[in-house]
Formats: sequence, structure tokens, C-alpha cells
Amino acid sequence: MKSDPVLIRDAVAQDIPAMVELLSQLFSIEQDFVPDGEKQGRGLALLLAQAGAHVLVAEVQGRVVGMVSLQTLISTAEGASVGLMEDLVVHEDNRGEGIGKRLLQTMKARARDTGLTRLQLLADMDNTPALDFYTRHEWHCTSLVALRRHP
Repeated sequence: MKSDPVLIRDAVAQDIPAMVELLSQLFSIEQDFVPDGEKQGRGLALLLAQAGAHVLVAEVQGRVVGMVSLQTLISTAEGASVGLMEDLVVHEDNRGEGIGKRLLQTMKARARDTGLTRLQLLADMDNTPALDFYTRHEWHCTSLVALRRHP
């Protein structure tokens, strides 16, 4: 029996440098974010320590090649806990191998197992490959618009 070459597992602190590299690839194509290894490393450390947050990595032959994160929020519309999924990224050398799909499926199962009633995410409106990927996996656009500002 052939073993699966892709291991999906919970991220640990030792994965932060590899995840920072992945986020650099992601943020270099997004209009709203700028790669900054120090900030991204700090954010990942906070996520790993945060109750109700989940960070998964995809590992191939001992190398982290993908990641996704999920944070728990309370929705008044749902009257329950929901999840904000972020940072689904696969290393550019490993795209098209089904790793993103596996990360998405595993995080969806994790969300269901922890009682989340809805998942939501933000995607760059100019990132057609990402939008097509999410559409193929039954994510739907909403009528909401994301707004932001610094306090």
C-alpha cells in the first residue's frame, strides 16, 4: 500500500519560518498586504497561542509547502460561533497537486467538528486563480464588501 506523500497537520512554532515564506508568496500578489517577515512571524506566533484558532500546514517529504488558518468569531446573525479562514496558500512549486484542496477539506472538517456554523474568507478580487479555486469548492460570493481602517 502506497503512503500519502502529503501530511496535513497542526502547525507548530518550528513551522513559522516556512509559513512566513508562504505568506510572502501570498502577500506579494495581493493588493492590500505587503510581505514583512517580522510582522507575519509575530502574527503566526500569536495565532498558534490563541485559543479557538487553528493553523494547519501541508508537509511533503519533511518540507512545509502549504498552510491555512482559521479564527473563531461570534456571529450575531448566526447566534453562534463562526470561522474566519485566512492564509490558504500553497508554495508556488507545489500548486496544482491537490494540496490546497486537502487543506481546505481538512479545515472544513475541523470547523464542523468544533461546532462552527459558517466559514467565511476574504480573497483579492484580482486573484482569479484563487476565486476560481474557491468557486470550484462550493464557496459563494456574498453581497458584503470588506472595509478596513487602522484605529
